[in-house]
Amino acid sequence: MKTLAKVFLLVTLSFGLIACQNKKADSNDSTNSNTETKTEQETVLVSKVLTAEEQAALSPDDVINIFKEGNERFINNDLTKRDHSAQVRQTTKAQYPKAIVLSCIDSRVPVEDVFDRGIGDIFVARVAGNFVNEDILGSMEYATKVAGSKLVLVVGHEHCGAVKAAVDDVKLGNITPMLSKIKPAVNMVEYDGERNSKNAEFVAEVCKSNVKNTIAEIRANSPIMKEMEDNGEIKIVGAVYDLDTGKVSFLN
Repeated sequence: MKTLAKVFLLVTLSFGLIACQNKKADSNDSTNSNTETKTEQETVLVSKVLTAEEQAALSPDDVINIFKEGNERFINNDLTKRDHSAQVRQTTKAQYPKAIVLSCIDSRVPVEDVFDRGIGDIFVARVAGNFVNEDILGSMEYATKVAGSKLVLVVGHEHCGAVKAAVDDVKLGNITPMLSKIKPAVNMVEYDGERNSKNAEFVAEVCKSNVKNTIAEIRANSPIMKEMEDNGEIKIVGAVYDLDTGKVSFLN
């Protein structure tokens, strides 16, 4: 009888221990579920895109400030969480971008991310060395005069391969005539040191010179955008992207 009593006691204790463990597991599952629900509630995805009325209300300086704030978020790895599927659907029939950005093709300069912009936010034109030609000028005129963008932003970047090639007078296929668009910026730089791609300081100066020359070309070859800028409808500005930090420095 004593043996049976002991067995019964052990079985009872075992079932009690299992019940406690299951209760604790249920409690943990409930806590995890609550945490996940809370996290989902806290992570609100941005789905709204710019409307025509909101675009019209923006000034060029507003857009510049929006870009600067977005770049700060990019630097701090704090990009806005967006519902891209919703934004795709909302921009199907119309778009009202804030700006058109002319950038180099460099894969290390992800334009939309650099300024923390989503679908429908900006037009982007890309060409090695961020220069303008008739096609890009036409695209910019469409973006500003037709589609209502308030800013034309030319973005160069340090260690630009196209700039280095122009500095070294590289000759290769269609790259040769392409570099002819950048060479004027090389000649504009007054510099006493070595004028080659091994001199990082000189390359950096040419990079800035190239951005400024591109802006001058836009104003000289697009009467439409020149008039819009003179009337305060848009601004045409330049900037340089730092590959080491992700920071965009706007030029005066």
